[in-house]
Amino acid sequence: METMGETSENFARACRTAAETAEARTSPPKNSRRRNYYFAAWLGLAAASTLVGFYVARFRDGLASGLKVHAAAAARSQKTAPGVAATPQPGEKSDAIEGISHLAPQQQAERLLELAAQDPELAVSLIQQKLTSWREHLEEDDRLFHLVLAALHSEDPRVRVAAVEIDLAANHLMKSPESMEKLRREIHGGSEKKYMALWRLGALGNRGVEPSVALGTLRHYVHEGNQEARFWAVEGLAMLGNAASVDALLDVLAHDPEMQIRERAAYALARSGLLTGEQRLSAVPQLLNLLDDDSLSATTHNLVAETLEAITGASFGKDTQAWRDWWAHHDKREKQQQAPQNLVTA
Repeated sequence: METMGETSENFARACRTAAETAEARTSPPKNSRRRNYYFAAWLGLAAASTLVGFYVARFRDGLASGLKVHAAAAARSQKTAPGVAATPQPGEKSDAIEGISHLAPQQQAERLLELAAQDPELAVSLIQQKLTSWREHLEEDDRLFHLVLAALHSEDPRVRVAAVEIDLAANHLMKSPESMEKLRREIHGGSEKKYMALWRLGALGNRGVEPSVALGTLRHYVHEGNQEARFWAVEGLAMLGNAASVDALLDVLAHDPEMQIRERAAYALARSGLLTGEQRLSAVPQLLNLLDDDSLSATTHNLVAETLEAITGASFGKDTQAWRDWWAHHDKREKQQQAPQNLVTA
């Protein structure tokens, strides 16, 4: 069965010519199914005939519309979506746990990733318990790969982290400096493996392995001339998920020469990756500055406004003053809530 690394290599080679891209659109080969799932799962950017096939294949849905959808979701209270399975009841949980315990490690990981959509707390707890025993027993096949991608779109950050842990284990990446060095060798080696390695470099840094090393590598490639490498460096920054990666993503959003890369940085700030809600909100002041920056294009201003809406759930378009008034009120309220309460004693 084809591994993810092999898939990435085959795809990168296939994207070298427009003819191959056109052929893939009209008659996808059998072993493109995993790639197609990957493209759809990541939502992505608008297709354009002038872009390399890499973007045409991966990003069909349009990032701006994705940001708007997320902004609308953030603006309303959470509701249970129709057709979503209900959370298992106590007796059902016991049966589920018992059934999972008799499965092989690969099937345990798959079942728990499925369960995470219904009962995140139970699934994440079991994943944490079993992860050590799974190491050296997991392999990244089609099914596990698809389930990891689905979990990375969960609204629950614990589920995203659990998916990352499983992905690292399935790719035999221990949380160690040696794994970081292995990924750096793949990145600097120049083969197609470098692109997924950039993504996993950020994930490994997020799990506490030399995050400063990961940041330095990702910052280097986010400014590299190769558009594909810049894209994956942005993905890696989203997975790194710390304050420094927020700053780097903001810089890409403002200054990358390609609109598609700026869009991906915006989506990383608003929705994807492992940034926390607080970290996303921390980007708001600088986003307001970008919205007020006359040196930026109108399309970038639109993108900034959509990113603000997606992060905050508020909607003021490109009205900078309205945004600043809203943020001043929001920021003041947050500080009041975080301030220690004075206790009145008799």
